[in-house]
Amino acid sequence: MDNVEEAVSGVKGSIVAKIYGDSLPYMEQQCAQIAAILKQIDGITDVGAIKNIGQPQLQIELDQTKMAIYGITTAEANAVIETAIGGKAATELYQGIRKFDIRIRFPQSYRNDLNMISNVLVPSMSGVQIPLHEIATLKTTIGPTLIFRDDHERYAAVKFSVRGRDMGSAINEARRQVSKQIHLNKDYSLIWQGDFENQQRAQHRLAQVVPISLLLIFLLLFVMFGNFKDAGLVFLNVPFALVGGILMLLLTGTNFSISAGIGFIALFGICILEGVLLISAFKDNLEHKESGIRLPLSQAIHKGVSVLCRPVLMTALMAIIGLLPAAMATGIGSESARPLARVVIGGLICATIFSLLVFPVIFNNVYAHIDKKKRRLK
Repeated sequence: MDNVEEAVSGVKGSIVAKIYGDSLPYMEQQCAQIAAILKQIDGITDVGAIKNIGQPQLQIELDQTKMAIYGITTAEANAVIETAIGGKAATELYQGIRKFDIRIRFPQSYRNDLNMISNVLVPSMSGVQIPLHEIATLKTTIGPTLIFRDDHERYAAVKFSVRGRDMGSAINEARRQVSKQIHLNKDYSLIWQGDFENQQRAQHRLAQVVPISLLLIFLLLFVMFGNFKDAGLVFLNVPFALVGGILMLLLTGTNFSISAGIGFIALFGICILEGVLLISAFKDNLEHKESGIRLPLSQAIHKGVSVLCRPVLMTALMAIIGLLPAAMATGIGSESARPLARVVIGGLICATIFSLLVFPVIFNNVYAHIDKKKRRLK
């Protein structure tokens, strides 16, 4: 999980706000303010600013004027400092074909003592050895522990997660609050990265796929029935199924997600299948091809509902009962399956009620005048 998050945003966090710039202290200060703002937003948890600064450092600033007075070059002073603190290879040790450097430097107790380091003697051109504190200023500071870079730019980051709220609205509110209260200096920029980028891309793709899917379904219905009227009647199941899925999300307090969107697509197919079965049965009863006797419209509808009531209910109940465990699950991974299952269950309940109770009435009203015309002709 950490590897995936780090690959997405460069930081081990679900969602990240990054400040790009040069000054690490300034960026870290701004990140601390952003973290304080994010903690006040409902649904945002696990807020933490990535620490760039925190490593104790010893800074030695050479005074070129004093070095010139004593006749000490920068190279000589740096060589002495490097040997005393960092160590320098004096000779080599051979063990068979392997070779090791033998380094010399101050013992650790001396290297950790600022006074000892300040008294290191630096040779001058006259042969006199000058203490280091005479030609340099020594001080301890807190420097960067790590310097994070992205596209060759330094950045500081604030990571956080979203729980108990849909990610889209939480990110939008976070952006609004931060933009109101945080005003970065010139040459500094704020970028939001993380899981919500994948969600935005998926929602954009879903906004394209759903209309295309509905259009293809309508075209298939038109090809099947040969007229727009019957195709439109069957298509009436879609809004009722949509209302049922939305109501289920509201009643259960489930946020809309990509999983829920996929559930709506699957739901549309199931509810349209119920409409196809009913309208086919109604039209067959009207024509009554087996006996050649045409049934009245009301009898044709009543017979169709009576015959198909059990198959329609069995189809709906099979899907509802099968998805019920996923809709009630709370374990690991249930965040993906739960919205889909709840959408399908709520949509099927509403679409089944519509198919058996409302759809026959609509069919009767649409075909009433057609049935009268055919009877007059006869």
